[in-house]
Amino acid sequence: MSEIQLKPVNEGDVQELKKRMKMIADADPSQYHNEFSLKRYLRAFKNVDDAFKAILKTNKWRVEYGVEKLTAESPEVKNNLEANKARVLKHRDMFGRPVVYIPAKNHNASNRDIEELTKFIVYCLEDACKRCFEEVIDNLCIVFDLKDFGISCMDYQLVKNLIWLLSRHYPERLGVCLIINSSALFSSCWASIKGWLDENTTSKVTFVASEEQLCSYLIPDILPTDI
Repeated sequence: MSEIQLKPVNEGDVQELKKRMKMIADADPSQYHNEFSLKRYLRAFKNVDDAFKAILKTNKWRVEYGVEKLTAESPEVKNNLEANKARVLKHRDMFGRPVVYIPAKNHNASNRDIEELTKFIVYCLEDACKRCFEEVIDNLCIVFDLKDFGISCMDYQLVKNLIWLLSRHYPERLGVCLIINSSALFSSCWASIKGWLDENTTSKVTFVASEEQLCSYLIPDILPTDI
């Protein structure tokens, strides 16, 4: 297993996008994005025009969605933290990436508020992104633990929401997605999910078949056993 190499970004594009964003940020400092962020948008959206439009859409979305107001004490966040729907771990993976751990068994697709749960996902992504040492690595490791996975745990709408968030508002933040303790039951679910992913994202999804394979990504002991 080798680390996924970041796609190179044209330096002229970076400077042009930086110049455009400076005009915006000079008028409204809350619109500011650092150079690491600009490069992520350029990798994801391919050119300056599309990256610029995407950044402005993200900035607008963050305000309208109330991203900065989501805290551990927000009802929609607190409820899901207490239900152990997901957790950003204290420890990192082998490449220094923050780890978002999601135990599927604690989710029931027929007993959830999709808006509340989506806000919780945003909170987790924000928390993980803030833990990135961008100078070293600026993407995340997401672990889906399918131990005791049942068909009631499969929530296609929630998965679609996660894919949309990662592609539109957290572009190039996904470094690797590890699927552990998978089963034959999930195979048919994966066939549908895979159709919603682009080739770049699909390449980041790894089904971990053994503890030895898992050890090439992270130390298994960092994964919770209490949730």
